[in-house]
Amino acid sequence: MKKYFNLLISIGFAIILLILRIKLSGTIFYTFLIWNLFLAGLPYVISQIMIKSEYIQSSKLTSILGFIIWLLILPNSPYIITDLIHLHDNASNMAWYDLFLVFVFAINGLILGLLSMQDIFKMITEKFNKKVATYTLCKVCFLAGYGVYLGRFLRFNSWDVITNPTSLIHQVVYSVYDSRILITFAFGGLLWILFRLLQSIRLA
Repeated sequence: MKKYFNLLISIGFAIILLILRIKLSGTIFYTFLIWNLFLAGLPYVISQIMIKSEYIQSSKLTSILGFIIWLLILPNSPYIITDLIHLHDNASNMAWYDLFLVFVFAINGLILGLLSMQDIFKMITEKFNKKVATYTLCKVCFLAGYGVYLGRFLRFNSWDVITNPTSLIHQVVYSVYDSRILITFAFGGLLWILFRLLQSIRLA
């Protein structure tokens, strides 16, 4: 419960900063950060449900389905980092405050994503072994990095897998010719490094 309490404090701090900005600027420009943080928190909600549900863990089908859904929405956690691009918008007229605001939301998104990755790592370790879990999470990090690329540059959402699969597949095929796809390795590498760092701290 202490973990949840501290998470709520951190998220609450971000929201307070946003409310203060609204009052100071008289605009609601950065309110989209609340929606993005909500999406960033979904992977952790799903992983917590999965790790605490005996039914899900006892069923291979539901475990796989839960993992796929989790994987599809995981990119939302690091995605908030890319919201720094909005600092160039004309509505972003409080430079240093806006930078700090987006940074705080991005940190919260990353934390939620990393915590959910730890949940999945624990589940895979218990079902198989640590080696399989490590290999899987490494691949997950770079898939999430690719998801960030799809979201920021090609403007796809997680649910486009269901609502717009044809266009998504078409863009995925041709994305190999897009130099911006290199951001996949940047975000994937960052997630992997932070995940391993968090693991080492918890085991110390």
